[in-house]
Amino acid sequence: MSDFVWEPTSGYIERANVTRFMRKHGIDDYHELVRRSQEDPEWFWEAAIEDLGLHFFEPYEEILDDSRGPEWPRWFVGATVNLTYNCVDRHAAGELAEHPAIIWEGEEGATRTLTYSDLAREVDRAANGLKALGVGEGDPVGIYMPMIPEAAIASYACAKIGAIYLPIFSGFGAPAIVTRLNDAKAKVVITADGFWRRGGKVSMKVTADEAIAESPSVEKVVVFRRFPDDECPLNERDVSWDEAFGAQSSECEPARLDPEAPYMIAYTSGTTGKPKGSVHVHGGFLVKIAQEVCYQLDARPGEVLYWVTDMGWIMGPLEIVGGHANGAAVLMYEGAPNHPAPDRLWDICARHGVTILGVSPTLIRALMPSGEELVRKHDLSKLRILGSTGEPWNPEPYRWFSDVVGGGRCPIMNLSGGTEVGACFLGQAPVIPTKSCSLGTPSLGMTMDVFDADGKPVRGEVGELVCLKPWPAQTRGFWGSKQRYLDAYWSRWPGVWVHGDWASVDADGYWFLHGRSDDTLNIAGKRIGPAEFESAAVEHPAVIECAAVGVPDEVKGTVVWCFCILRPGTNESDELRAEVKQAIGDQLGKAFTPKEVRFVEELPKTRSAKILRRAIKAQVLGEDPGDLSSLENPSALAAIQKSLS
Repeated sequence: MSDFVWEPTSGYIERANVTRFMRKHGIDDYHELVRRSQEDPEWFWEAAIEDLGLHFFEPYEEILDDSRGPEWPRWFVGATVNLTYNCVDRHAAGELAEHPAIIWEGEEGATRTLTYSDLAREVDRAANGLKALGVGEGDPVGIYMPMIPEAAIASYACAKIGAIYLPIFSGFGAPAIVTRLNDAKAKVVITADGFWRRGGKVSMKVTADEAIAESPSVEKVVVFRRFPDDECPLNERDVSWDEAFGAQSSECEPARLDPEAPYMIAYTSGTTGKPKGSVHVHGGFLVKIAQEVCYQLDARPGEVLYWVTDMGWIMGPLEIVGGHANGAAVLMYEGAPNHPAPDRLWDICARHGVTILGVSPTLIRALMPSGEELVRKHDLSKLRILGSTGEPWNPEPYRWFSDVVGGGRCPIMNLSGGTEVGACFLGQAPVIPTKSCSLGTPSLGMTMDVFDADGKPVRGEVGELVCLKPWPAQTRGFWGSKQRYLDAYWSRWPGVWVHGDWASVDADGYWFLHGRSDDTLNIAGKRIGPAEFESAAVEHPAVIECAAVGVPDEVKGTVVWCFCILRPGTNESDELRAEVKQAIGDQLGKAFTPKEVRFVEELPKTRSAKILRRAIKAQVLGEDPGDLSSLENPSALAAIQKSLS
């Protein structure tokens, strides 16, 4: 896993945004930039703001005030700022006015393109419409919409007037929506009648109505008609998008906000029934995301950025805010990336000239069985940067993504952070070589380390991923639950953020992730992450995906059960089960041979393609799985249960 798979050419280095930044500050080596950004983060963030051209209405008096401790930092003290102004208005008023800002494609084939001037007009109409509905600074607005331009417009409209953007995953059922609306006390909800998914119309309005009936704080509901020819009855508090926003003025002054003013409440599922609402703010989220997308994904005007995600997850706002802060075009696609055929994703990239493509490792594993020819029949020559996040890679799909999709010429910018991080802790850069499955280095400005069980830094072995200094996009706590936030990240070692990921740093200084530390398996006194079992399983030619969970055992304490998806056309058998067990034991050692190998048709995943291992474990043990609101495919739980019978 430590082999270099890509070396930056002189063309990549000369063109890279981060090269411009380094030369401006007399830095010759990227690793030196990482070190300096960690040792003097206040210098780095100020220099990045200047380089990115981000605008504060009133200048800050102080970059960072950490007098309340690293848990509660205040950034850009004394300034005023507005995220929407920086992502939309300044481009619409400048030379990028007629450049594409959003390129949209519906699953049925419809397309739209909005320039920055188009986007600015639509955002201002929506912002004025929200004010007419009684929405003001600090009011949460729930946005439950599919991947259509109006989802981005609504988010920017909220930020323009200082309302709080509350993204809600388009695939949620009513109970999950109710939890979020009631926790945030949303004043207005913006939704749509539905969207296309796998060739069928999915109704959102029925689900929204069911949720809003149990959400007493909601006063008004704005409904966008994705299917204008279909009947969509409006309730007493409903108003159509056109009625609410269409006749409004296309000019709206941006609210001049304290950088610590909340921009977004981003919910992430917990192991209990109550999701965690991570609070992100205008100044910090804007600066960190703009920097990351500029220096790591290397976005700039003329680029087309497409991340396969949903606006309800953190990668949606990252894609929109990061892409637009850098003047790029953002591609939004409404439907499934493998419908109506397995090559839909590659077809989209070719037709729209995508230059930066972001995916999850799970999506690549799901597309691999369709074969290389379906990728190669499309012209992907404009692809320049490949991005990934969400989970650790296995070597085979990593190389497939690099060699087949990227043609061996595109680096994989593997990133890792989280909803609460508001950005990335770790990430590759386009000016250093890439290693298979690695995340490269700490992201710029992030003071990262790996601790052993005693809280001491370690290298060459797996330990806890920690952050030692605050960063701008850091969550400002969980909405309405400050203590839960402190307990989750700051309770193990004083002043140290413990993220819950296993990580390691190799002899060359490259960082790797090994899965969630709360998924760690203790086998006969030895601690090992599930990702290692899963990687070993997919080395068997019959296995395309695997999820490993620990099950209590009277003798060993914990034994491992592996749930595997087989390649199409492969028949399950006791002999194959024994082969997979042996393959894992041969790679990890006999002591780590799994107790059980079960074959399933699918694994439970979120829309962002993370495997919900705790849901699998709960099925095995017959326990309550906790919050499953992020689960995209409930049928997978039935598949797990079937394999147990």
